Amino acid sequence: MKIRLIVTGKTDAPWLQEGMNVYLKRLKHYINFDIKIAGDLKNSAALAPALQKEKEGDAILPLIEGKKEVYLLDERGDEYTSEGLAGMLEHKMITGCRELLFVIGGPYGFPEKLVKKATGKISLSKLTFSHQMVRLLFVEQLYRALTIIRGEPYHHQ
Repeated sequence: MKIRLIVTGKTDAPWLQEGMNVYLKRLKHYINFDIKIAGDLKNSAALAPALQKEKEGDAILPLIEGKKEVYLLDERGDEYTSEGLAGMLEHKMITGCRELLFVIGGPYGFPEKLVKKATGKISLSKLTFSHQMVRLLFVEQLYRALTIIRGEPYHHQ
């Protein structure tokens, strides 16, 4: 199975990218994983929030077109424990899912046209994090889930 994380814009904080690199390197030993950047809006601060959300959605839409398993990372989504996320991923693997996409939107969330195309929404927490911080949290949780599936000692109960 291949897992792809779709994000808007680049990670501009070096410390976040360094943290992500740690987990990206680890993930290579477990699964085919990559991150795809859906365009970087120019002068986004000058755009009204609704317009920025729509433009980000327009950039993401071609990357999910025709994909069967697309989950939006959203604070209003379904919450999982680390073990629960591992169980969901293992189920996808066992049932023959070839490609699983996770999408992190911009600071204003997702436009309705993207929500309609998604399989579901997943929340990493009831807390709200910056969309750049979510990238690091997600890759760590993905790594954690894969070690749980393999019964490795990274995760402690």
